[in-house]
Amino acid sequence: MGLLDIVIVILIIAWLGGFSMHIGGGLIHLLLVIAVIVLVVRFLS
Repeated sequence: MGLLDIVIVILIIAWLGGFSMHIGGGLIHLLLVIAVIVLVVRFLS
């Protein structure tokens, strides 16, 4: 796994943790959006 893959996994885990514990509010969803965008850019390039 590259560094980018590790960052994506961490962002998704942080989103799932924040979503299940109802903490962070909009920041947690922002992290998920960033992770998805990076993942899509990685697949397209």
